[in-house]
Amino acid sequence: MKKVIVVILVAFIIIQFFPIDKTNKPLNPGMDFLKIKTNTSPEIAQMITNSCYDCHSDETKYPWYTSIAPASWWIKNHIDEGRKHLNFSTFATYEPKRQIHKMEECVEMLEKHEMPLESYFLGHQDAKLTDAQRKELITYFKREIQETKFKTQ
Repeated sequence: MKKVIVVILVAFIIIQFFPIDKTNKPLNPGMDFLKIKTNTSPEIAQMITNSCYDCHSDETKYPWYTSIAPASWWIKNHIDEGRKHLNFSTFATYEPKRQIHKMEECVEMLEKHEMPLESYFLGHQDAKLTDAQRKELITYFKREIQETKFKTQ
């Protein structure tokens, strides 16, 4: 049993030499969702920033525990997948149809309580959304969908 513990401890120490890349891409404010959606209230912007931006933008704030493998690898994978699926920092680069689709997905994820992820709340209590906040965000995204459709007609 002692040998197993030593092997596990040595393996844990070795994997610490393989850190994640915590570099965020340089920001172009003109491409950011909250910058191009100029009629977004400060309250809505704060909810989106707190609940979405760490995984769905190039503005990730890496907490201390992202320096400890293997948890850091798991978190980095979530961030990479989140950005691949939707990146608010590059939202303006999406064609209008894709913007609409991404906002429709936001509505769907909020309605199904699939986003933000439950596991994200462990270190980010401010990301939790009340039912009222979810409704506000759903209404907001639906309004933005309609405005984007109107602008593309």
